Amino acid sequence: MREYRLTDWLPTTKKELEIRGWDEVDVVLFSGDAYVDHPSFGAAVIGRVLEAEGLRVAIVPQPDWRGDWRDFKKLGRPRLFFAISAGCMDSMVNHYTANRRLRSDDAYSPDGRAGMRPDRATTVYARIVKELYPDVPLVIGGIEASLRRFSHYDYWDDTYHKSILIDTGADLLVYGMGEKPVAEIARRMKSGMGIEACRDVRQVAYMAVEKPDGAGIVWLCSHEECARSKRVAAETFGVIEDESNKLSQSVLVQEVDGRYVVVNPMCEPMTTEELDAVHELPFTRLPHPKYKGKRLPAFDMIRWSVNTHRGCWGGCAFCTISMHQGKFIVSRSEESVLREVRRLAEDPDFKGYLSDLGGPSANMYMMGGRDKGLCAKCKRPSCAFPKVCPNMNTDHTPLLELYRKVDALPCVKKSFIGSGVRYDVVQHVTGDGRIDRANTEYARELIRNHVSGRLKVAPEHVSDGVLRVMRKPPFVQFRQFKRTFDEINGREGLRQQIVPYFISSHPGCTLRDMAELAVETRELDFRLEQVQDFTPTPMTLATEMYHTGLDPHTLKPVAVARTREDKLAQRQFFFWYKPEEREGIRRTLRRMGADDLERRLFGSAAHGTPSRGRQGGSDGSSPAGGSRRVRPGEEEWRRGRKR
Repeated sequence: MREYRLTDWLPTTKKELEIRGWDEVDVVLFSGDAYVDHPSFGAAVIGRVLEAEGLRVAIVPQPDWRGDWRDFKKLGRPRLFFAISAGCMDSMVNHYTANRRLRSDDAYSPDGRAGMRPDRATTVYARIVKELYPDVPLVIGGIEASLRRFSHYDYWDDTYHKSILIDTGADLLVYGMGEKPVAEIARRMKSGMGIEACRDVRQVAYMAVEKPDGAGIVWLCSHEECARSKRVAAETFGVIEDESNKLSQSVLVQEVDGRYVVVNPMCEPMTTEELDAVHELPFTRLPHPKYKGKRLPAFDMIRWSVNTHRGCWGGCAFCTISMHQGKFIVSRSEESVLREVRRLAEDPDFKGYLSDLGGPSANMYMMGGRDKGLCAKCKRPSCAFPKVCPNMNTDHTPLLELYRKVDALPCVKKSFIGSGVRYDVVQHVTGDGRIDRANTEYARELIRNHVSGRLKVAPEHVSDGVLRVMRKPPFVQFRQFKRTFDEINGREGLRQQIVPYFISSHPGCTLRDMAELAVETRELDFRLEQVQDFTPTPMTLATEMYHTGLDPHTLKPVAVARTREDKLAQRQFFFWYKPEEREGIRRTLRRMGADDLERRLFGSAAHGTPSRGRQGGSDGSSPAGGSRRVRPGEEEWRRGRKR
């Protein structure tokens, strides 16, 4: 393995600048995460992209925002601009549970230590930088800023917020995956242009004092109108979502306090060659040496994984991926993936096992519309719901070939798929015999060779009504996939489990829906482990429904579990098998008059004895460990590598 020197990482201190012989830097990047020099960590990617543009870049990870602000002053004034990201996760999702309780850990901090970043980290960092260096340009980005670019509902203080551009005073906001816009900003400023000359860069947002004019502008309702009327807020989100899912987007403008938030269209999706080039940047793929002797849980999670593509055309109502990464898939080449696997194998700690080979949805590699002209006209938010688009090429052949080439490398003993698999895409019947055979073969290959004992899939719910609100396929498709899973396991003599993810309290979900979920999963012999209570996060369809009680596209009312008591009442149904939950569930069912569901869940309604049956994974074995709450956004980040 190559021996790394301190200078192989981007500098983080004044001493590291001196070692390099630098007396100033071009860009100082503040990040809410610890610094891991790896292509799955956004601050590292943006730092390396700027470095590739010939700039001197420094990263200040998790600066101390208390006290005398010395971390914000230690590297001095950059020649071009400051950059800020809250990190790979929204700081509020990172800090708080669905019940708004403070978490005790932070996967992106050394030893998982909590409290290493503030609430609303982007805003706190930006205000400090603007107070210390008011004349230095400031660019914000990352998931937290990206999803707050418009006026939005904030769950944690139950308030409708203005664009984060107002709160931070930033000169530019880069939204989405930021490599292309950041590189263009760097080129312009390096050539002597000011930050104002970057306002026409695609995929940036900014505040304008003068009213914008020109063709191609879509005017949104003002912040004040949206704050006054939930119906207006819902309609406005519908427009934002429609525009965000188009290939040819418009400039979106929203008036706030007599000024104007201007959001430029996204960049064209990266090419395979451009994405390969990002992964070829000189990452050490390791945490900075300052963390020697400390664990970084987020790094441990992805250390032996390889990201094959980005983007997702699933369009789930609760998911931020399409609003951040986009719905158009950008895939790496086979050669790039294989090179990365070989580099991993050079690490003496590598034992030959890849923990994941995937992306936001594991099996969308190299998929896209057959007729790009149709895609250019389309604003459909999901290419999978209510059915897979007939224009979508769902051929799994490229992914099958990639799996087999990776497994053929002498350094690889086994490659597992840890990302979520879209079973509706696997099962989609195209009518093309070759593609349908390849997709059937993909299911067999996946289940035989790439499951580390437990395959994660995300039906999310059992009620078709709730699933329609979620933009997820009907539950019968999960049942079909489970039959396939069980049949292949039986033929191959394997004892593997299928681990389903479920969500409670999602808009559209009632207590009866949750009771039916308990009964269905009971009858399927599942004791649920991978579960979460719905947490509203900015700029998702589900959050807008939670806030307004309306579907933004139809303006029809949607049922919402809003209070803590309502949410806990739904959540309890996940754990029907726990003795301490049983009596509370019985009382809830009786209040509902759901004797039929009580009998199916517990046996005789008159007695406390549940009916017998297997209660483990899909093979009837006992589950490994107890229930685990999935941190909202955590799985999306791990699969999607958000930045």
